Amino acid sequence: MLTGSCLCGAVAYRAEGPVRHASHCYCTMCRKQHGAAAGSYANVAAAGFTIERGAERVTEYASSSHGRRGFCSVCGSNLYWRSTEAPDRIAVTLGTLEPEFSGPVEREWHTGQKPNWLPVR
Repeated sequence: MLTGSCLCGAVAYRAEGPVRHASHCYCTMCRKQHGAAAGSYANVAAAGFTIERGAERVTEYASSSHGRRGFCSVCGSNLYWRSTEAPDRIAVTLGTLEPEFSGPVEREWHTGQKPNWLPVR
């Protein structure tokens, strides 16, 4: 089971595993939403995702015809990404997990948009 919350603590959630995969996405939308080099996610079953506190504080933004991004309306923390084309899955943001995610990040998406300012591995 994964648990997480936003920066201000208004929203808390849980996501029952298993994690299908964890990923970093370098698409422009993820980079802009996160204000970082990538959006980092754990892909889990939507049926096991529950907002335990602060559901009224979660706002969704339709970033594309099929993508919905959930965030806290108080502090702005990015909580999840979900696709209307794959309603059985949801991708929770790794940075909001408590304790921190201990699994491997197995996938990278949109690597052609990876920022040049990232250090080379």
